Amino acid sequence: MAISKIKVKTGIEIAYEDTGGTGVPIIFSHGLFMNHTMFAPQLEEFAKSWRCITWDERGHGDTRSSGHFNYWDSANDLLALMDALNIDRAIHVGMSQGGILGIRASMLAPERFVGIVQLATQVGKLAEEGAAVFKEITDDWMANGIDEGKQEFLKDLILGPGVDDTYWRQYWAQLSPDQLDDALSALFSIDEMYHRLHEVTVPVLTIHGTADVSTPHELAERMAAGVVDSRGVVLIENGPHGVNLSHPDQVNAALRKFFAELVEENPDIRN
Repeated sequence: MAISKIKVKTGIEIAYEDTGGTGVPIIFSHGLFMNHTMFAPQLEEFAKSWRCITWDERGHGDTRSSGHFNYWDSANDLLALMDALNIDRAIHVGMSQGGILGIRASMLAPERFVGIVQLATQVGKLAEEGAAVFKEITDDWMANGIDEGKQEFLKDLILGPGVDDTYWRQYWAQLSPDQLDDALSALFSIDEMYHRLHEVTVPVLTIHGTADVSTPHELAERMAAGVVDSRGVVLIENGPHGVNLSHPDQVNAALRKFFAELVEENPDIRN
């Protein structure tokens, strides 16, 4: 698939890939310092029978930001992309940052989502100690560039064991200070959402690895307990933060079951 770009009503030009097809699509939203390609193992399976859309969120990949933003802005970007592609409803799969924006989009426009998947994500603020360490490292990255130590740190935090990091090391090395600054502005301004989870009324599946050092699985379980229509928590033993890359078969099996459940309840989404 060739990457496409489209200007959306939030004012940015979004880079995306669309497999095409009919029916309600699955839209995949990636994590911090990642891009749309991180869902290759999921597209390999689901693009055979679903319309699948992956996109680069603002400040990532080939989608540039116009300055600092927050995850509500990113949620509106998702809705604007759906509008631009004439998509009334979608199933959303959001990994980490992608889940943060996805749950906000489902609150802003619940009628636009048949269901959402919260993958390796949560809805709380960053822990102060961890955020301070992360800021120190990323500040140095912006000022002095990336080095082997920072590459290893990102690999352990964002990907984890069992994930080939060759491509991602090259990708991280190409991120500009402005891209880093814009992307981090959203992360460090994140607002607490646990008290608003009752506003999430769409079906929610939660998938998380038990060895996620970036986001402990207990936070995902707390999130799942707070939404109106939780479809369960799938814990993947020894799964790291990049669990869809390290354990694609298990993640895909959980997605397949959830999608089949949604189709059974809403047969029209396949038309």
